[in-house]
Amino acid sequence: MASVPSHRLEQVVDRFDEVEARMGVASDPDEIVALSKEHSELKLVADKARELMQARTDMDDAEAMMEGDDPEMAELAREEYYELKERVPELESEVQILLLPKDADDDANAVIEVRAGTGGDEAALFAGDLFRMYQRYAQLQGWKISVISASDGDAGGFKEIIADIEGDGVFGKLKFESGVHRVQRVPKTESSGRIHTSAATVAVLPAPENVDIDVKQEDIRIDTMRASGAGGQHVNTTDSAVRITHLPTGIVVTSSEKSQHANRAKAMEVLKVRLYEKEREEKDAARAEARKSQVGSGDRSEKIRTYNFPENRVSDHRIKLTLHKMDTVLAGDDLSEMISALLAEDQAVRLAAMEESE
Repeated sequence: MASVPSHRLEQVVDRFDEVEARMGVASDPDEIVALSKEHSELKLVADKARELMQARTDMDDAEAMMEGDDPEMAELAREEYYELKERVPELESEVQILLLPKDADDDANAVIEVRAGTGGDEAALFAGDLFRMYQRYAQLQGWKISVISASDGDAGGFKEIIADIEGDGVFGKLKFESGVHRVQRVPKTESSGRIHTSAATVAVLPAPENVDIDVKQEDIRIDTMRASGAGGQHVNTTDSAVRITHLPTGIVVTSSEKSQHANRAKAMEVLKVRLYEKEREEKDAARAEARKSQVGSGDRSEKIRTYNFPENRVSDHRIKLTLHKMDTVLAGDDLSEMISALLAEDQAVRLAAMEESE
C-alpha cells in the first residue's frame, strides 16, 4: 500500500486546527452548526494523522540513533525502530481508509422496502423473514424502526412492507442490502419435500430529511380506499387508506393505517424519498461512477444473496462470502458479520482504485 504523502497529512491537521479555532469565535448559529459537523468529521482522521506523523518522526530518530556510539542506546533505538516499522504500515492503512471519500448520505437515516418476488406465498413469507432480520439488526444497533406501510401476504409474511430506520450511520451500513435475495427451502405446503427457490427484493434509500423536495399539489393525485388488516379483515369501515400518484413520474405510494391524516403524511414522506432517490440517480453522475467501484451497484434487480435452509448456508455472491450459520444471520443476530465483510471489501476496492489513480 502506498504511503500517505506528508503534505496530505499536514493539510488535514491544519484544516482541523483552523475549524477548531473558528469554533471558538463564531457567533452565527448556522456557521456554528456547520463547523461542529466538520469538526466531528475531521477529529478522528486528524488525530490518526498526527499519530502517523509522530510515528514517522520517531522512526527516523530511532534509525539515526542506531548508528550512535553508545551500544546500549543503539540497542534501545533498534528495538523502537522495528516496533515502529511494524506499526507504521497499520497507521498508513487506517489513515488511507479515513481519507476515502464518503457517500454524502452515509450518515443519513434510511427507508427500507422489502417486496415479495417470484414464488407466490413462499416469497411473501420470505419477505417477512427478511424484514424481521432487519428489525432485529436495527434493534442490536440501537436504531429505531417504524413501519410506514405494509401489504400482508395471503399465507403470512408481506407482499410489500416499507419502514423508516433512524439512528447513527443507518444508510452507510445498510446500503449494500439493496438487491434480490433468494431463499432455497422446502415450503410447509410441499408434501413431497421438494426444495423451492423463491425471491424477495430489498431497496434501501436514504431518508432526505435535509433535502428540499418540492412536491406541487397539481403534480399529485390522492385517492382514498378501504384499509385492511392482516387476513383481509377491515381495520374500520371508512376509506382511510391513501394512495398518492405523482403524475410527472408515475411513482405511486400507499399507506393504510387507521388514520387517513397519518396515511397522507406517511405516503407523502415515502413519495419524497422516491423522488429524492430518482433525483440522485439522474443528476449525481459522480456517485454513479463511484458505485461502479463499490461492492454492488445498488440496483434492486441485482441478485446479491442466497439463503439455503437445508445446508444452513448463506452466500453473498458479490464478495464470494459463504457462512454456514444462515439461521443466525436470518435471525438478525449475525447479519453484522455479513455487513462488516461487505464494508471491508468496499473499502479495499476503493483503496485500490485510489492507488491506481495516483
